[in-house]
Amino acid sequence: MADDLIPDDLLDLLRRMDTPTVCNAIEVAQGKRGFNRFTRGTMQHCKPGDPAIVGFARTAKISGLAPANEEADVIRSRRMDYFRAMAGGASPSAAVIEDVDYPNCIAGWWGEVHVAVHRGLGLAGAVTNGVMRDLDVMDDGFPVLAGSIGPSHGFVHVVEIGTPVTIKGMRVAQDELIHADRHGALVIPAEVIPELAPAIRSVIDSESIILGPAREPGFDINTLEKAWAEFEAART
Repeated sequence: MADDLIPDDLLDLLRRMDTPTVCNAIEVAQGKRGFNRFTRGTMQHCKPGDPAIVGFARTAKISGLAPANEEADVIRSRRMDYFRAMAGGASPSAAVIEDVDYPNCIAGWWGEVHVAVHRGLGLAGAVTNGVMRDLDVMDDGFPVLAGSIGPSHGFVHVVEIGTPVTIKGMRVAQDELIHADRHGALVIPAEVIPELAPAIRSVIDSESIILGPAREPGFDINTLEKAWAEFEAART
């Protein structure tokens, strides 16, 4: 059990779903369209096709475009505080890291070393508007969804720990549940969690009304008109 915050069967289901399906399911659970707590624009995935990142957010802000204006020992101490914060909180957890230099980020915080460290600390993956690198040598089992790919670490340093962050238009607070894959990331509102599993099944069932006939031999406009009317009646 994920610290009794999310049932194991729902956690397994979410890991098997793509983020667009979860986005649709949230609207089904809410009973309306207009859910908007998701990233905007195209993001880069370190290993497209990996299972989705599902976890309670461990948030922080970094910068790397210019040197820090604090003493070196302060910066070193804050980095270790950052690692302690990443290792804490409810499980499963995911790092959600805002690079405050966006859209001019250069600091590849997510590379071979930090992927290995965060994976070793038990996190399920990372979402950032910043940079990732070392794609060919990243450990398996720790997906990273990033704003860009680059070669440098710049002057990277931790700026804040545990504060709300914004990742390409998506506002995330510490400990909020996120879902992310190659399509982007979203925040799962706490109030929909009890209804999310049946909502996901509802999305899959309603889409099958169209997908089944469309993939069968002999599909034509007459079949579509009949199926689409049923589909419209079933979906949110």
